[in-house]
Amino acid sequence: MKIHTIALIGKDASPAVADALLTLLDHLRNINDGQLTVWVKAETAIALGVPEAAASFEKIAEFSDVAIVIGGDGTLLSAARRLAEHDVPLVGINQGRLGFMTDIARADMLTAIDRLLAGEFTEDRRLLLDAQVWRGGQEVFQTFALNDVVVNKGDMGRLIEIEVRVDGEFLYVLRADGMIVATPTGSTAYALSANGPILHPAVPGIALVPLCPHALTYRPITISDNSRVDLMLITPHDASVHFDGQSHFDAQAGDTVRIARSAHAVTLLHPPGYSYFAMLREKLHWSSAPRH
Repeated sequence: MKIHTIALIGKDASPAVADALLTLLDHLRNINDGQLTVWVKAETAIALGVPEAAASFEKIAEFSDVAIVIGGDGTLLSAARRLAEHDVPLVGINQGRLGFMTDIARADMLTAIDRLLAGEFTEDRRLLLDAQVWRGGQEVFQTFALNDVVVNKGDMGRLIEIEVRVDGEFLYVLRADGMIVATPTGSTAYALSANGPILHPAVPGIALVPLCPHALTYRPITISDNSRVDLMLITPHDASVHFDGQSHFDAQAGDTVRIARSAHAVTLLHPPGYSYFAMLREKLHWSSAPRH
């Protein structure tokens, strides 16, 4: 992939991110042979004193060949959801805590970006969910989710009841704190803490993970990523619906949350030597180094 335009996106109001972003911007400008355009998300560019590099998210989405995200997984999730419809590939530089998706360490940033420009990175296509809320036969909310869609009891402090259907077929009525519908990418996020399965990104599946169900027989289940999931709130239960933990909708009794694979996907770019299993070992502190 030939790169002509790079967008830099960082978590606002973070001194560490600001330092890394300015360092990277200076590096890219120094190696610029006149063929590379570098933009910075507008609000960040103005705050950092580089207004000449400012570009709106709309401009970044339409014209960027790649977006480099500096921050944690939350920053990358936000960028991915906003850029998904334009299929802008993402590179993640970790300035957060875990960094399941932002897999380049700050110390390796400049070397890694040089290798990106040399065409040495590999593509990793990730499933994206299309999520809708339906009320009285009308769609009242729609968004994307890269990690998960979570229906939960919100501030009520009591269990809710959800009728769960897969491809229109009745599965069960769940009495619980809620339900997580997770992609393989999101299987290492909230779903993992609820004892859901870890799905390799290449697995064509979606995980349904009950939250604190009121019966021990409700177990997580993985279904085809071609399936549609309908979660209907049974009267009189209202609920909060969260999308990647970044946006939410207050659903009412009788509403249906409809979740299916999106026609769009998210492309992550990984440096040479990237290994999903090595990432899991590091982030989840599994065992020690392999014996030889």
